Order: sequence, then structure tokens, then C-alpha cells
Amino acid sequence: MAVLWDRASLLSWQAAETAARQRGWKLLSFEVRDAGEIEAAIKAATDARAGALLPVGGLVFRHARRIAELAASSRLPAFYSSRAQVGDGGLISYGADLNVIWRRAAVFVDKILKGAKPADLAVEQPTKFELVVNLKAARALGIRVPSSILLRADRVIE
Repeated sequence: MAVLWDRASLLSWQAAETAARQRGWKLLSFEVRDAGEIEAAIKAATDARAGALLPVGGLVFRHARRIAELAASSRLPAFYSSRAQVGDGGLISYGADLNVIWRRAAVFVDKILKGAKPADLAVEQPTKFELVVNLKAARALGIRVPSSILLRADRVIE
């Protein structure tokens, strides 16, 4: 699997590398410094015979549609942590529900504006994760998504 990442997502790359090592998987690292390097990185991933693409980081979010297009034209399945990228043409996403995270952030802002000290507020971890599958992208890549995945999906894009 090729991981496309930027400097701001170094921790995400390191977490992916650690998880892969524990499972005996091989990851290919493709750091991009700016949007102009995305196409070359995806071509390098394809040339390296990567079986899939995992884009992470802010640069990736800002250029999700372009990454999805390049991955699809390279016949490289793309996996994401946010459903927005699946809507842009990615194959699948699994990650925290960003709408829930933003609502919880609003609660924290409210508490702070009412006088709470930020250091006194408990740190929260996401509790709701969502699985989104893009069947249109799967068909274009010639991938059959197992029904067990479709049944678990929170959203399926036809």
C-alpha cells in the first residue's frame, strides 16, 4: 500500500507505518510538499506496483478530488479517513464522524466562553466512526465489494 502524506501529517504516516509493521504489511512512503508533487507521487506508487493508496494529511484534503481522479486513472484503489473524499471519487473511507467532532468542539467553545479553563476540560476521543463505500468507484476499478462490508457500511454511494 502506498501512503501519500505531507509534513503536517507525519504522525499519521508514523502510525500507519507502525500498524503495518505489526501486521507484516509493506507500506510505500510518498511525501508530497506541495500540490505539484501529487501526480508524480501517484505515478511513482503505480510504478512501484502498489495495490492501493492511502492519502493522509491536510494537503490531501485540499486536493482530494484530484487525488481520486489520478488514483482512478491509475487503477489504484484509494482509502480515506473521511467520507468527503469518497464523495470525491475515492473507494472507501473509515474514520471518525467529523460532524460529531465539530458539534463536540462547539460544546467546548461554549464552556470556555462561559468561563471554564481549557486545561480543566477532559480530553475526548471520537466515539462514532463511519464506513462509507463508493460502489461507482469500485465498479470502475473492477472491484467487487463483499456484501459483509456493504451491510456494515453507514453509507453506500451508488
